[in-house]
Amino acid sequence: MNDATSPGLDLGTTGGPGGSSYRVLARKYRPATFADLIGQDAMVRTVSNAFESGRIPQAWILTGVRGVGKTTTARILARALNYELPDGSIKGSTIHMPALGLHDQAIMESRHVDVIEMDAASHNGVDDVRQINEAVRYSPVSARYKVYILDEVHMLSTAAFNALLKTLEEPPPHVKFVFATTEIRKVPITILSRCQRFDLRRVDTSLLVRHLDGICRKEGITAEPEALGLIARAAEGSVRDALSLMDQAIAHAAGSVRAEDIRQMLGLADRTRIIDLFEAMMRGDMAKALGELRDQYDSGADPAVVLSDLAEFTHFVTRVKVVPAVADDLALAEAERTRGRAFAAALSMRVLSRTWQMLFKGLSEVKEAGKPLAAAEMVLVRIAYAADLPTPDEVIREIQQNGAATPAPANGGGAARGTAAPRFDPPRGSPRASLAPAQLVTAQVPDISTLRAEPAAAPTLGVANFPALIALAGEKRDILMKTALERDVRLVRFEDGKLEIALEPSARKTIVQDLQRKISEWTGRRWMVVVSSEQGAPTVSSQAAAQRTELEQGVRADPLVQAVLARFPGAEIVGVRRRDDLSPPAAPPAGDDPMPDPDDYGADDDDR
Repeated sequence: MNDATSPGLDLGTTGGPGGSSYRVLARKYRPATFADLIGQDAMVRTVSNAFESGRIPQAWILTGVRGVGKTTTARILARALNYELPDGSIKGSTIHMPALGLHDQAIMESRHVDVIEMDAASHNGVDDVRQINEAVRYSPVSARYKVYILDEVHMLSTAAFNALLKTLEEPPPHVKFVFATTEIRKVPITILSRCQRFDLRRVDTSLLVRHLDGICRKEGITAEPEALGLIARAAEGSVRDALSLMDQAIAHAAGSVRAEDIRQMLGLADRTRIIDLFEAMMRGDMAKALGELRDQYDSGADPAVVLSDLAEFTHFVTRVKVVPAVADDLALAEAERTRGRAFAAALSMRVLSRTWQMLFKGLSEVKEAGKPLAAAEMVLVRIAYAADLPTPDEVIREIQQNGAATPAPANGGGAARGTAAPRFDPPRGSPRASLAPAQLVTAQVPDISTLRAEPAAAPTLGVANFPALIALAGEKRDILMKTALERDVRLVRFEDGKLEIALEPSARKTIVQDLQRKISEWTGRRWMVVVSSEQGAPTVSSQAAAQRTELEQGVRADPLVQAVLARFPGAEIVGVRRRDDLSPPAAPPAGDDPMPDPDDYGADDDDR
């Protein structure tokens, strides 16, 4: 694909500096041919093959984010359909348009009588579509095809879409439709099925940088490569946004476009300073981190943008850790690539993931805060404090080495020391201490099957006791009855063919009749269900809750657990499971960490 450095068609003139006829870059360098489109190779190849083979559909629909060239592509399609040179040497639909044809100037300027552009946001009613249905019957005035371009087509009403269906499916041979939308999901499937769809991609940052560099050379403007990279990243894949920012940057700089000018214009912080701030956080150096944030704020950086840049760099380091080749992108600054590799090698995936989560949550706090700088400082404090804390496996290893009876006291502010090293991954395959099974407290949980069950031999129909009856309800997929048996029924006596129960106040009135009928159906024999005046045993749900409480109290009393909680102030046990309830883990690959997941023992990573 050609970029802005290739010769193109200038469809307008520009006035002098400050003149009223000045054309912004986004209009002056709007593509006029398929060769001028950048970043849309797949779409151009498909359209080219369709034109060369004569397989031209009756309708296209173009979708993509703002500024990627949907409306421009629609105009190029209209020009290609109606291309004709004045001398008659080329007369027919073609994608090869070396010079301005008879209809090109009017089409690209949206004033051709046979190429009708309609904004569906302001013409979204059924009457507007009815006018199209009436007009398509008439042949074009001067061009080969009548082309209807509907921008933001998803704004049409349901009635308007329905009115368009028949015409769109069987239009006259001299009519073509081109739709453009940013919300493809809002377009009815009945419309989509009648169109050939093209998804226009976001333009890659490196391609945008080359495009901007070519435009700067044409305009005679000097621009630093880093400045162009900042503009391209801020545009987020939109060519129009990039050119609008470039226009603003030229006016802001009043000469050579420098990276420092772009940062001031966009409220960005220096990328090197962002990396310095990231390093200070990872080392738990709170004084340096807060000082760096304050300096960037005084230089004009927005606190929310600083946190967003920190999150972006954290994401970049994580990607480098997973895919090292990411750091070879030449569109990135040298400092970003070099130091990103170093951080990826030193920081563990757990620390990077935790930092990303805290930045992501903190960003919304900063945007909603009355004082964004104070909110941003508190976010950095939390991250630096967490960076100074050891990881759970390090805590367990230290406790095992030093003894669980003497846990280290929590100082509540370790991040302020500013001397802690980042949490490093140990060498691959190095041994780690694992949590010994003997150190886990296993509470004695009574077997619920012994609940008031008679010692008589089990009946031959498979309902031996009350828990077996609950299991039978589950097997029959009767969730309502199973829940009622667990929550609303207190067992008094269980015999073969007879069930004596007491009911909770929450039990529904028809539970006895329903239970008697369903047990008889399930077992194929007559059962009697009787409500007793005795208190009965506690419900199964209340017994399970009591067992969980007893198990949690037993675990909380364990010295090892107490030591872990002491090392992580504010941490809470949110759940406990017995080792018997855990499915056996798959054998880890050679060299992998044998350390069990701390979440299996109730530790919440966000609370550490």
